Amino acid sequence: MDRPQVVSAQDWQAAREALLAKEKELTRAQDALAAERRRMPMVRIGGEGGAGGEYVFEGPDGQASLLDLFEGRRQLIVYSFMWLGADTFCSGCSMFTDNIGHLSHLHARDTTVALVSRGPMAEITPFKERMGWTIPWFSSLGNDFNDDMGAGDGFALNVFLRDGDTVYRTYLTTGRGVERLGSGWTFLDLTPFGRQETWEDSPEGRPQTSPYTWWRLHDEYEV
Repeated sequence: MDRPQVVSAQDWQAAREALLAKEKELTRAQDALAAERRRMPMVRIGGEGGAGGEYVFEGPDGQASLLDLFEGRRQLIVYSFMWLGADTFCSGCSMFTDNIGHLSHLHARDTTVALVSRGPMAEITPFKERMGWTIPWFSSLGNDFNDDMGAGDGFALNVFLRDGDTVYRTYLTTGRGVERLGSGWTFLDLTPFGRQETWEDSPEGRPQTSPYTWWRLHDEYEV
């Protein structure tokens, strides 16, 4: 088995510093990209009324609209989980879901996360319980949400913003764009409000507070 070259501590430190310079450059580029993403335009969902009510989902408590998926919060991230049937589960989507983390940190930033699948709740619910997931999960089997939102029979992640009862779509990613996600910070970077911290380059009027001060243990939030 091939292994990295063994060098002196001085040479290792020099190599580390050279790589660190590139890593910092990438971080700054990612911050700039996130700032550009926060300035993306958005498109109304639901036609002239914009209520987002044209999609009827099935959830654990019955029917739900896209507006219901927000759970009263202003931002919504929806991951379209590829559904292959009750006996064949998507390992990639499952790995992604395993890495989402505790939702309370996102809720503290007025952001909801939900899963949507083109499968019946009678099959989704047992699998969700088997995996031990608590993320809200809805069936889109009876509507065109997956097709309209770029998922089709596959997977995709969409971000929405709510203004009263009007819902807007602000972002879409799929493929390897989904692979790089998996923490509260990277999810918030996809939203129009971002991490909502004062160091960010955000348009005037977006919600912002000092960094660190809002961070809590997940059972200490009041939201």
